[in-house]
Amino acid sequence: MLNMAALLYGFASYGVFLATFLYAIGFVTGLVVPKTIDIGGPEGFMPLGETIVINLAVLSVFAIQHSVMARKPFKRWFTRFIPATIERSTYVLLASLALMLVLWQWRPIPTIVWEVGGPAGTALMVLSLAGFGVVLLSTFLINHFELFGLQQVVLNLMGRQAVEQKFRTPMLYKAVRHPLYLGFVIAFWAAPVMTAGHLLFSIVTTAYILVGIVLEERDLIAAFGDEYRRYRQQVSALIPFWGKSS
Repeated sequence: MLNMAALLYGFASYGVFLATFLYAIGFVTGLVVPKTIDIGGPEGFMPLGETIVINLAVLSVFAIQHSVMARKPFKRWFTRFIPATIERSTYVLLASLALMLVLWQWRPIPTIVWEVGGPAGTALMVLSLAGFGVVLLSTFLINHFELFGLQQVVLNLMGRQAVEQKFRTPMLYKAVRHPLYLGFVIAFWAAPVMTAGHLLFSIVTTAYILVGIVLEERDLIAAFGDEYRRYRQQVSALIPFWGKSS
C-alpha cells in the first residue's frame, strides 16, 4: 500500500509540474493564458520600487528552493524524514509550487523596451516557443522520467533498483553542456515585445541560470570526475560549438 501511495504521489507531483510548466509557457509568451508576464496582477497603482521588490522576492523563492533542494547535503538530510523513493517527486512538487507563486504574484511593468512587428516579430515568437521545445527535448535526452521522479516510484512499486547512472552526451549535449538552460535563455529573451517587467524577469533568471551551472557542475565533477572535466574542456556551457568554456 505504501508503494502504491508513493506511485500515486509521484504521478500527482508530475501532473502538477506539467500543468504549471505549460501555463508558464503561456505566461512568458503571452499566449492563451489569462495572466501573463505583461498582463494581469493586483488592481490599483503600485509604486515601481515596490513592484520590483515583490518580483525579485518571488523569483528568489523559486531560485533558493531550486538550488538548495538540488544539493546532495540537503538530500541526505531530507531523506531522514521522507522515503528516498519520493525525494525527487517532492522536489518537483515544491519547485512547481514555487513557480506557481511567481506566476500568481508577478507584477507586470508594461514600459516597452523594444517592440518587433511583422515577420521578424513572428520569428521571435517561434524562436521563444522553440526554446521551450529545447528544454523538453533536453530532459528526454537524459532521462525525463527519472528527472521528474516517475522512474523512482515505478521501480519502487516493482521492487527493482535503478541502474547506476552513467555519463552520456546524447545529441544536443554534444554541442552544448547545458541545452536545457540554453532553451530557457532563448525562450525568455526571444520576445517580440520586451517590456521592462519581461526584461527584469529575463535578467534575473539568466543570472540564476549562470549560478545554477556553477553549482550543478560541481556535483557533476564530484559524480563523474575526470570524464566530466574532459567534457567541460571540449564543449561550451551555453554557446553551441563555441569550444572550450570553463
